[in-house]
Amino acid sequence: MAAQQRRASRILLLDGQDRLLLFHGSDPATPGVTWWFTPGGGLEPGENVRDAAERELAEETGLRGVELGPVVAYGKASFSYQGQRYEQDQWFHLARTAETVLDHSGMGEDEHAQLLAARWWTVEELRSTAETVYPVGLVDFLERLLAEGPPIAPVRL
Repeated sequence: MAAQQRRASRILLLDGQDRLLLFHGSDPATPGVTWWFTPGGGLEPGENVRDAAERELAEETGLRGVELGPVVAYGKASFSYQGQRYEQDQWFHLARTAETVLDHSGMGEDEHAQLLAARWWTVEELRSTAETVYPVGLVDFLERLLAEGPPIAPVRL
């Protein structure tokens, strides 16, 4: 079966303590396998990456008044979900929020089925976890981002 091509906008959402929001997810087709990932999702027809990031953030977190910053990273992801293979081009926006209480009621059924938990992570916690975190290289990039600020041009993750 050919991989479905997909474009996605993802968000590196930091709170006032520089903790990163990640969602804990799974694929119903592969019970027992879990991972942590950034908020975000696929672009809808005619939507640009910034509009998609704003929409996805509102749907997945319920947070309002989030400062959506620049695209700081991009990359490709290959994955399988519910038996379908995907090849995804993705862009990562930096965003900040003072609010940390989440409301997932705007998520669709598929997203609710995948979401096991949400958590704000420090760099140290991400460094020390044995759990799977996507994208690969996220903690090194996050540490550099916090130390140096947004890169002049987006970095490949």
